[in-house]
Amino acid sequence: MNYKLKKISGDASFREFYRLKNNNKTSIIVSAQKEKFKNLAVYTVINNVLNNNKINAPKLLSNYYKNDMIEISDLGEKSYYDHVISKKNKLNSYKSLIILLIKIQKIKVKKFYKFERFKIKIPKYTLTNLHKESDLFFDWYLKYFLKNKKINRIKKILRAELNKVYKKLNYKNDTFVHRDFHISNIMIHKNKLGIIDSQDAIIGNPLYDVSSVIDDVRIKLSNKLQKKLLDFYHLNSKLKKDQIQKLKNDFDILSVQRNLKILGIFVRLYKRDNKDNYLKYLPYTWILIEKRLQNPELKNLKTLFYKHLPIKKLKNLNKI
Repeated sequence: MNYKLKKISGDASFREFYRLKNNNKTSIIVSAQKEKFKNLAVYTVINNVLNNNKINAPKLLSNYYKNDMIEISDLGEKSYYDHVISKKNKLNSYKSLIILLIKIQKIKVKKFYKFERFKIKIPKYTLTNLHKESDLFFDWYLKYFLKNKKINRIKKILRAELNKVYKKLNYKNDTFVHRDFHISNIMIHKNKLGIIDSQDAIIGNPLYDVSSVIDDVRIKLSNKLQKKLLDFYHLNSKLKKDQIQKLKNDFDILSVQRNLKILGIFVRLYKRDNKDNYLKYLPYTWILIEKRLQNPELKNLKTLFYKHLPIKKLKNLNKI
């Protein structure tokens, strides 16, 4: 047999990926020594849940968990980013993503799933989760611009207001959330859409993944297109009987929350893990945060944001 093994680019996790080629067949070897449980066991379980609900995701081919690796099916090299980036009219392409997301949101999960000796439960998003994620902005982004004493004061003020904002969320945590649903995690393989990087899935607010794909920091969509996509989701999802403003409020809150998290994560990836390829997304991340802060529901947060944060200074990436 003629086997060839080639390392391929990874993601923001501690995993390593290798494409295994045997004649004309390929598969992916996923290796993880750090955070092994999440990156291999939970990842396999979530992929199984997706596949069992007719969502195309990597299938487990061989289980080498005891040796810190698994073999999964190969969804190819073409991401949805490659598909849409050069298109002038992106509406129909993005509608396909929204349709896929609505299908994912219909998944009903079991109390737990078995893998090896583990009973794995898909957790629920909580207020603690929301804060833990947005805290990454204070703990990783701000520390390269401000002194600790000032950061602690700002964090206390903004965290208190964020707490009020998170409590304004209209929708319950009752929906399957991929948690990283964006165009680089959607693959096109044999003319079918497939989804990867699903190990962080959770039961949460239905607008979380909607904000993730529409306010994706990797690609700039026009305000007009963003509005059309939210309207399309509204008309075709289980929330179609609700007022659009109800969805919009949750969308804006979760977009701000997610993008504060992204600022922190991308700087952490650079400083801790020596991955600098995410820094290019920071300027647009700021644009999205400031755009969503215009929502009247976020008026107090916006006021405190501009009062206590030196925004112009924070956008100077030379400081990082």
